[in-house]
Amino acid sequence: MTLSLSPRRGFLAAALAATCALAAPLAHAQETPIKFQLDWRFEGPSAFFLLPVAKGYIHAEKLAVTVDAGNGSGNAVNRVASGAYDMGFADMAALMEFHANNPTAPNKPVAVMMVYNHSPAAVFSLKKSGIKAPADLAGKKLGAPAFDAGRRAFPIFQKANGVGAVEWVSMEPALRETMLARGDVDAITGFYFTSLLNLEARGVKPADISVMLYPQHGVRMYGNAIIASQEFLKKNPEAVKAFLRAFTKGAREVIADPKAAIAYVKQRDGIINVALEERRLRLAIDSAVATPDARAEGFGAVHPPRLALMASQVADAFATKSRIDPDAVWTPAFLPPAAERDIFPAGK
Repeated sequence: MTLSLSPRRGFLAAALAATCALAAPLAHAQETPIKFQLDWRFEGPSAFFLLPVAKGYIHAEKLAVTVDAGNGSGNAVNRVASGAYDMGFADMAALMEFHANNPTAPNKPVAVMMVYNHSPAAVFSLKKSGIKAPADLAGKKLGAPAFDAGRRAFPIFQKANGVGAVEWVSMEPALRETMLARGDVDAITGFYFTSLLNLEARGVKPADISVMLYPQHGVRMYGNAIIASQEFLKKNPEAVKAFLRAFTKGAREVIADPKAAIAYVKQRDGIINVALEERRLRLAIDSAVATPDARAEGFGAVHPPRLALMASQVADAFATKSRIDPDAVWTPAFLPPAAERDIFPAGK
């Protein structure tokens, strides 16, 4: 049996179909697109960004966010400055250096939320080397890539602890821990939650590793922050606020349940070692995110005098072309209210 529509019904059906076809694109068009650049590969700490996207918190804020892996904080800063990315995740020292060395750059990124309240930088050595305190590093051979955050900031660590001259050996990131393990260098600098696990992966027992975390040795520098280009901040201030709201909601869940959060990293990189990356995430949370200073200052915020001191230290250690204005590299204007950022579990 064949059914036919009257001309009027046919017209109404066609109009309804056209309306439905347009509805999805129009709804999608209302979302603000954001290209986001990570500082490194998809590892445990990237769960902070991947979870709120995967669970729809970003979408609920009418944002369409693309998160891409990176290859260093310096590159993340450069890519946001160039306009290739709208926002990113980068070391505060690298951001400060960019500002000081590129004073006339038209689109200098600005930090809008602090995530690593402490720099994860540390000095690693093997206990058999006899290096027990910072002063023992004098005259020793230290290794790290030339762009390593811990190496760049080592003069600050050096000054704070009265360390004499050291000899630096440069290498590719993949060789850093290997060279320490086989004795080619006496010590290395690296992120705590990266180099520690890499040494263990190379057969070094945890009991044989000596670690000197920068924050525990007089260097209370801030670590990685969420950054945004000046152009994007001017054109899309509400989108930046929305992104930070969604991020904060996701961060609460990541801190509360790191094991569950790693599943969202696995979705982006199917070959990761889940147990290893969960441990990396926990180390990052304990050493850099949920620190006593972060609890005192509030998640996502900074303490202005501490930021000003860091700006002065970075200018000296990095020998920048000009001094660093802390008010130019940081703004709290887009942060969610303090009550929303109260995300740390009590008693931890």
